[in-house]
Order: sequence, then structure tokens, then C-alpha cells
Amino acid sequence: MAGAATLEAHKKLEGKLPKRNGLRAASEFLEWLCDITGEDIGSEALAETPRRVVESWIERTGGYQKDPSEILRVTFPAHCDEMVTLRDITFFSTCEHHLLPFSGRASVAYLPGCDGRVVGISKLARLVDCFARRLQLQERMTAQIADALVEHLGPAGVGVVVEASHLCMVCRGVMKSGATMRTTALRGVLRDSDAARAEFLSGAGFECGGTR
Repeated sequence: MAGAATLEAHKKLEGKLPKRNGLRAASEFLEWLCDITGEDIGSEALAETPRRVVESWIERTGGYQKDPSEILRVTFPAHCDEMVTLRDITFFSTCEHHLLPFSGRASVAYLPGCDGRVVGISKLARLVDCFARRLQLQERMTAQIADALVEHLGPAGVGVVVEASHLCMVCRGVMKSGATMRTTALRGVLRDSDAARAEFLSGAGFECGGTR
């Protein structure tokens, strides 16, 4: 059984959660898991597990609390008319089909609009996390990042490429540990111009043929 400190920690955490998604639900899930695995639900090792699970999910789905418009709100005059690329942004997300993690790297590029204004590079990384830390599909996440840049920056073009490994096909199902999935979203001139698209892929670390 949990001690007094554990119970107090549970009460504090309960106050941060929606009524339908509290520690009680996590505890019930743990009981079910112990039933099918034969683990001892009353063991000291599992006493803090419901709290840890809830805290983990709050962190893993923190992107729902982030606003893309706020992330991209501040821009700077730079009189820039060349492509800006931030590559190899690491991220962790959760597959909405199996609730298992997928992780990898994203490269994000944009060609500033006619005003030549740019956004701080850390904001591009924050934008990736905003959409990654949700229940996601990689295809949708890639498009959401690109569309947010188009909507809030007004650039001439946007490119996003994401490569990730999905635990849902590594630890279960087909069990292919070496497979990675690549998705791409192109907007504006990066979609319409072969030269701009090639520049983006090169800047993201891909050859013209699409390989690193």
C-alpha cells in the first residue's frame, strides 16, 4: 500500500487533472494489467506507478496546451529573401492507434515573405514539439507544422520533412526495428518550384534522389 507521502502526492496530482482522467483511472488500468500479467498490485514497486503514468501522459501530451500562433507571434526584421532551414530537430510523439511512442527528426524550412521577417530558430523547434506532443499520425503532424508556418508567418514557401521510427511496428506486429518512415509537406514556392524543392531537400540533408 502507498504510504502517507504517496497518498499526498496523489491528491496534489488529482487537482491538476480533468475529472474523467484522474489517478483512479490509471489505478484501474494497473489493476487490469496486473490481472493479466500476474504481478502483485500491492507491491512497493508499483505503489507510485499510477502517479508516474499520469505525470508521463501529461508531459507526453503537453502539445495540446501550446498555441502555434503564440509560438510564432514574435518576428524580427532581417530583410531576408533566402531559405531558412533548421534541420534534425529531435522529437517524441505518440501513435494514436496503439498509444505507443514514435520518435525521430524533423527538418523545417521557410522562404520569408515579401516583408523579409524571420522567426527565432528556437520557435521552429517549439513548433515541432507543439504538434509532436499529442496523439498523432506522422502524416498529419508533418502537414500541421507546415500549415502553421503558412498561417502565422506568411512565407513565400514552406517545407517540412519528418523521419521517424514507430514502436508500434518495432515491439509488436511486424516487428521491423530498422524501418523508418519519411513524410514531407511542401507549400508555396517549395511545392511549385523544382529548384526551390531541391534546395530544401539538400538543406535538410537529402540528395536530389531523396536519400541522405
